[in-house]
Amino acid sequence: MKTVWKVSMATVLLAGSVWAGSVLNITAEGASVGSQPGTADDPVVTKSYVDQQIQKALQGGSIATQAPTATATPVVTAAPSSSPAPSNNEAIIVDVKPGQTLIAGAGAEFIVRAGKAVIYSQDSNGVADLTDGTDLTNGLAAPSNHLLSFPRDGRGITVQEGQTLGLVVMVRGSYTLK
Repeated sequence: MKTVWKVSMATVLLAGSVWAGSVLNITAEGASVGSQPGTADDPVVTKSYVDQQIQKALQGGSIATQAPTATATPVVTAAPSSSPAPSNNEAIIVDVKPGQTLIAGAGAEFIVRAGKAVIYSQDSNGVADLTDGTDLTNGLAAPSNHLLSFPRDGRGITVQEGQTLGLVVMVRGSYTLK
């Protein structure tokens, strides 16, 4: 008899829990109607608008809104044979022809995007492959789409022997094309 009583109580508790959960779920769903982002109930605003409204509230008056200014679009130019480090740390695309060597300045970073490259170094130390965490010495293949870091001047990459097409390299920092 005790077993039947325990089973029936467990069934009643389970059914009551399911009923209470469904009632609470219906109530919670009704509260969230119309709160989709971007609707009239919840508009999307920019940070500058919020900053203006905060300044307006703090000053107790109205402030003049500025007309949005146009941003200058970057102009793509041919890569120079020698380049100083870009001031805003931007990456530029450099085309390396067969027979040319792309020499990095100290602290420069390269990513070989197209073509087969080989590491060029004047000493026994090499180039840090930050993607794999390895050191690539002179004459080793530079893997495509890996971030290569050049700690000192005089190290770089060149087109692999036998390749008729050049390299496309993303460069961040100073470099020289020889």
